[in-house]
Amino acid sequence: MLSQDEINALLAGMDTSGGGDAAPADAPVDSGMEAAADIAAAPSGGGIDESLLNDAEKDAIGEVANISMGSSATTLYSLVNQKVNITTPQVELANWENVISNYERPCVFIQIRYTVGLDGTNILILKEHDVMVITDLMMGGDGTNTDGEIGELQLSAISEAMNQMMGAAATSLSTMINQKVDISPPQATLLEMINDDPSDIAEFLTGTFVKISFKMQVGDLVDSTLMQLYPIEFAKALKDTVITGDATASEPEPAPAPAPAPAPEPMPQAAPSQMPTMDPSMMAGGPMPQMAMPQMAMPQMQMPPQMMNMNIQPAQFQTFAGGTTIMAGGENIGIIKDVPLEVTVELGRTAKPIADILDFAPGTIIELDKVAGEPVDVLVNGKFVAKGEVVVIEESFGVRVTEIVQ
Repeated sequence: MLSQDEINALLAGMDTSGGGDAAPADAPVDSGMEAAADIAAAPSGGGIDESLLNDAEKDAIGEVANISMGSSATTLYSLVNQKVNITTPQVELANWENVISNYERPCVFIQIRYTVGLDGTNILILKEHDVMVITDLMMGGDGTNTDGEIGELQLSAISEAMNQMMGAAATSLSTMINQKVDISPPQATLLEMINDDPSDIAEFLTGTFVKISFKMQVGDLVDSTLMQLYPIEFAKALKDTVITGDATASEPEPAPAPAPAPAPEPMPQAAPSQMPTMDPSMMAGGPMPQMAMPQMAMPQMQMPPQMMNMNIQPAQFQTFAGGTTIMAGGENIGIIKDVPLEVTVELGRTAKPIADILDFAPGTIIELDKVAGEPVDVLVNGKFVAKGEVVVIEESFGVRVTEIVQ
């Protein structure tokens, strides 16, 4: 990496090796800038060994990521209420220098760890603008409030979105491998990716890893690239798990051959019976003679020996005693006499509009539909059963029943 003084010297067209003298006017300044750019862009960690992942493995990993992100797109649509489109992924090997040189900065790293079913780490990278748009839509905005910097509120919101998206992806993976898959809560971090140490994020970022790039569109607000990073070992294990699960499901173990069934015994054939000879004159419309169908002897059913020694008798039912017999008109209600019922005495009723009820205050007089001195209604469990008159018993009110309602 070039120091800031060396970069400034190259931009100013100066030769740093000669003590700071100015370069000639005809010096190729542009070539020096290109060399500096090439040095800055060159990966310091060495080249990428493409043999770590062959084309067949890349295709398999891409297919798994495609199915997972399809479920995630549906979940994101329900969160932002905007059409979400995530295109077919592109799988390649990359290192940290390759990522920081081909992605906008700053950006948000979201780390998710598989805890059940799979063992590995998954990292999603979103651009700062995309995070601002998605979180604004999740909070009820129109997606245009993207000014300012990402704070704790935005990081918390995008973590929840990624939690639901990757939860849906885990469900898809669970279906593919036919076992439960679960993830840990996502951890979102805003990174500048210039002076950051990749080992602070995840250890596998210090070497070569799998980079999966998706084209993500959210309505007319986002048209960007979403990146997903996998350790090579985890990507291969995921591919092997999915392929093994599919092979197991598509090639079941052959079932044992069934034992040959015993040949059925030949049924006895009935003796052929002679059909009566029919007169041709009867064929012209005369009465047809009744032909007796040959009868086959039915085999006699024999009872097993253990049933022949059993004492079998017809069933006998005991008659009800007179005290508990239930006769029409004379029901026995003694068994429910101790059941408590609610008895209510209704002095009268009336109907009022809401405006009058809102004007109720202490001292308000409400006129009822009963005339003074008219019998009051007695209700049992809300059912009108009797009429009566109000009396005073010592210091309490009472009702003397005057009429039973049939």
